[in-house]
Amino acid sequence: MSSSLSYEHKIINYSREELIELVKAAVSESRFEHILRVEKMALKLAEINHFDLEKTSIAALTHDYAKQRPDQDFIEEIHAKQLDPELLSANNAIWHGVVGAELIKDELGIWDEDILNAVRHHTTGNPEMSTLEQIIFMADYIEEGRTFDGVDKARALTFNNLRDGVQYQIKRTIQYLIERNKNVYPSAIDTYNAWVAK
Repeated sequence: MSSSLSYEHKIINYSREELIELVKAAVSESRFEHILRVEKMALKLAEINHFDLEKTSIAALTHDYAKQRPDQDFIEEIHAKQLDPELLSANNAIWHGVVGAELIKDELGIWDEDILNAVRHHTTGNPEMSTLEQIIFMADYIEEGRTFDGVDKARALTFNNLRDGVQYQIKRTIQYLIERNKNVYPSAIDTYNAWVAK
């Protein structure tokens, strides 16, 4: 399905094939393969949830566009765009989404706010997520290359009800970070409180 998808809506100024080449040039081969698997899963979720395939494809293909950039690129962008100073105490896991969306604007000319938000929030989630944000959040988590304990349950939940999948991922991710004494980025806690806490 994805290989035959053509961009008709003029959201961006180039074809899917041209976007793929730009993304491929920005990441390693293994990261690029992951990106293609995320697109495949995202398009599947978009079909289930009757969501626009073109926007889904663009968001999926660009979600990790900035993943392998040097830290200095992100730090410079945070200063240049006067982004939340709290970001300076974060790392690539957060930066490649939140700051990566700014690099996508600058370098790929993508200005669709729903697509940018899907990139911004694909690691931490957000208290309020659009359908596209939920699709990319889950597609990244359950793409076919993922083999972690619980991924089959995550897939089953997500295919049945997208919101249930989102809730499951948020809860599992927070648990994972706490069990390993890892830093939990504040917006991830806000997401947990909005989606999981009763």
